[in-house]
Amino acid sequence: MNNNSSSDAHREYVIKIIPDKGEKMHSIRLPKHLLKCAAISCTAAAVLFVGSFGYSVYSSFNAISDQQELHDLRTVNKEQQEQLSKLAKKANELQDEMEKVSEIERELRQMAGAEPVENPQPAPEQQPADGQPSPQPGFDGQPMPQPGFDGQGGPWIEPNARHVDKALDNIRQRLETSRANLERVREALHEQQRIIGYQNQLSAYLPSLWPASGEVSSPYGLRWGGSDFHPGIDIANDYGVPIIAAASGTVTAAGWNSGGYGNMVDIDHGNGIWTRYGHAEAVAVSVGETVQKGQIIAYMGSTGFSTGPHVHYEVHVNGEIVNPIMYLGGE
Repeated sequence: MNNNSSSDAHREYVIKIIPDKGEKMHSIRLPKHLLKCAAISCTAAAVLFVGSFGYSVYSSFNAISDQQELHDLRTVNKEQQEQLSKLAKKANELQDEMEKVSEIERELRQMAGAEPVENPQPAPEQQPADGQPSPQPGFDGQPMPQPGFDGQGGPWIEPNARHVDKALDNIRQRLETSRANLERVREALHEQQRIIGYQNQLSAYLPSLWPASGEVSSPYGLRWGGSDFHPGIDIANDYGVPIIAAASGTVTAAGWNSGGYGNMVDIDHGNGIWTRYGHAEAVAVSVGETVQKGQIIAYMGSTGFSTGPHVHYEVHVNGEIVNPIMYLGGE
């Protein structure tokens, strides 16, 4: 066993080089173990070469990929920055428009007499160092910059997404407040319209018109040395002068009255108020008819107990005869 091993260890391989044209032949003797070492070394070198080449290719590919990714990121970042700049400009335009809306809203509130909605408190990051809310010019009574004064300052900071988000949030808060204020303006205007409508309706049924043109020939109250109480006023003019309804209402009497009023018209205006027009030459309405304020109801004459053409005009309120002058206006 040892002899065979020793024999294998000293075994040699012979490489013969045979030249052309009969020149001397050369022999190269290579021990077996040397060939084995050479084979192992070549194999290891090949493995190292392939590994190094593969790693180099992999590293180069990764470097190219990283450069492309960095380029793509820079491109995306540039596009995002451009979009952010556009958004910041739009937010600034909205902010300027919001200033105008706030000014209009403030004027409408003053005209309508509507109380403003309280300003929402800014977020903590919007509070100044002293903890007091920052005033917003032109919003809810805050002073607006006056024309001709354009002083501005502060550091220049390129807006980022957080700045734009804060600006939009500020606009949203102001829009909500303006919308609430305008709701109050609308409610105030509706209330004013309701009151005006009620006043107009009430005015239509108040005897505030003079029943005829002419001169007051006899006032309300005592007359003739205190021997007579006059329950109305007499307005004298020519025969045929129109007599109109001092207020809207329903005709309750129209025609001859034997109590001294002659041709007479009574009109019920509601709410306990009714009026009487006496001594007419002719009556132009009938009982049950609805008449409007200023409508012709009769024509001046001198019927009944009368000394000349005039209209005797009375106002009754809740069963009491009152002085018509208290109701007559300049209409």
